[in-house]
Amino acid sequence: MPVLRPPVEPMLAQARDTVPGPGALPGELRLQPKFDGYRALVFTPWPAHGPVLLQSRRGRFLQDRLPELVDAAAALPDGLVLDGELVVWAQGRMSFEALQRRAASSGRTAARLAQETPAHFIAFDLLQADGQELLHVPYGERRARLEQLFTDRGLSAPWTLCPETTDVATAQEWLTSWTQVSGIEGLVVPARGPGALQGAPP
Repeated sequence: MPVLRPPVEPMLAQARDTVPGPGALPGELRLQPKFDGYRALVFTPWPAHGPVLLQSRRGRFLQDRLPELVDAAAALPDGLVLDGELVVWAQGRMSFEALQRRAASSGRTAARLAQETPAHFIAFDLLQADGQELLHVPYGERRARLEQLFTDRGLSAPWTLCPETTDVATAQEWLTSWTQVSGIEGLVVPARGPGALQGAPP
């Protein structure tokens, strides 16, 4: 099975006005909060001793702009590809404007902003592990392996495991409470593959 190499085009969400009910999609219904950040992929070296790469959803490389995430990737195993969302916290809330400044920075400015407004990566899918591509593995198994990765490695900031629930009532509660928090826009319903269906708040 081929090793994933950037650029990899992630499957994008499709907007929906309501939360799907049980049985509306194939397989078990899973729901996650939708964060207002930059979709990104993290590639750790395979084989070892290569560079860590951060790729935007459009194929742009971001690692020179986010050196703190490259440094933090030392805690990740080789041959890994994480799919997730880049966010920046500023003054106690997620700030898309601060994230835009980070993405446009370089050199000394990038190093300074890494200290002042560090980026965080919210992981919601595992596309490759140990150099083995997982795109055809059912989402539930990929999610279990992603959770195990966080447990085994004791991962913490800047790495965050995206919250997930199988309970529609809990997801509805998220919509009525979390969406009032700056930086959270709605829900994402992961599909069987690496993509998702997105549900916006009503």
